[in-house]
Amino acid sequence: MKLWLFGIYGIVGSTAIVGERAIRRGLSDTTGLVSELSYFKKLKDFAPLEFDFGGHDIRSLDKNLYQITEEHWELNHHFDRRILEQLKGDLENIKAKKGTAINCGEGVLEDLKPVNTLEEEGFTLREIVERLEEDIGNFADEDTVAINVASTEPLLPFDPEYHSTLEGFEKALEEDRKDKISASMLYAYVALKRGIPYANFTPSVGSSLPALKELAEKVGVPHAGNDGKTGETLVKTTLAPMFAYRNLKVLGWMGYNILGDLDGKVLAHKRNRESKIVSKDKVVGKILGYYPYTITEINYFPSLQDNKTALDFIHYEGFLGTKMKFYFIWDAIDAIVAAPLVLDIARFLLLAKKKGLKGVVKELAFFFKSPMDTDEYNTHRQFEILKEWYKELVR
Repeated sequence: MKLWLFGIYGIVGSTAIVGERAIRRGLSDTTGLVSELSYFKKLKDFAPLEFDFGGHDIRSLDKNLYQITEEHWELNHHFDRRILEQLKGDLENIKAKKGTAINCGEGVLEDLKPVNTLEEEGFTLREIVERLEEDIGNFADEDTVAINVASTEPLLPFDPEYHSTLEGFEKALEEDRKDKISASMLYAYVALKRGIPYANFTPSVGSSLPALKELAEKVGVPHAGNDGKTGETLVKTTLAPMFAYRNLKVLGWMGYNILGDLDGKVLAHKRNRESKIVSKDKVVGKILGYYPYTITEINYFPSLQDNKTALDFIHYEGFLGTKMKFYFIWDAIDAIVAAPLVLDIARFLLLAKKKGLKGVVKELAFFFKSPMDTDEYNTHRQFEILKEWYKELVR
């Protein structure tokens, strides 16, 4: 199968590619891949763990993926260097196409310099779409999936005229309303229009826009998102049900996140950070059925690089009104916990396409902080839903 990554030169995209190649070469096992659990053993018949990769990016376009991955490695040492060297020939053959950063905010345009985007060349929205379509079209076949792993965008105000319907969205393209369209919207539009299953691994809007949901239904293609559930929020959505099951009242939940690397630089900007905080903050209330006092903070801590650390404090009330406390610390290399999920989601989406599904695949909610078209945020239940959905499709 083929996988097109929007943001292919980021640390998540590059690590996913290294992981897939390392597994195929026998340099690593499949630890961390949900799709390789025994529950899903027939998945290989529909979506084998063998990918060709391509993608768009907006920086370092003069370099190949080996050079990019080497830069990430020098900062993070996030896997055995010998793996990188043994994959050098494979990675040198992968090179990004020029993408777009429309309405990606100062966090992208200022802190990821130098950037090189299609809009900088004076292209209209329609011309940008045509270029993106051409790139993907030259790569894609019937077994292609596209996933957005680019940097988090600011929240773009919803405009009913341009965002509610596919007709309105395409009107914005024709009128070149760059103030109404973001990069993640364009990426989702291009993939869905070509019948390519799409997932949004970021908190950005992506295919959650009503106009693009309409497009997916019209074309008959599955899609999923938003925001990969990889670290602190994974623990939150696994732990919060415990308090509900035991009838313990959560009074407050504080989550304090620190991270470095390019992701941290982007999220240091308030407008880029807002959508991430919304995605992380709402899950506790969704699970508990009420909304305790919450604090969710994300701060840039340069020396950590891709080592993301979260410190959570939970204040809760038990029997006889006694107040008690629970603390946990999540400490992980962000790309290492995120990259395998990118491969998982691609495989499950290809299965969905081969089984004729279209529109939002809400059964993939297990993989996302802000899953579309579902109010189920409990990780335990989400996993059971995923297993049952898969079982029905492959029986």
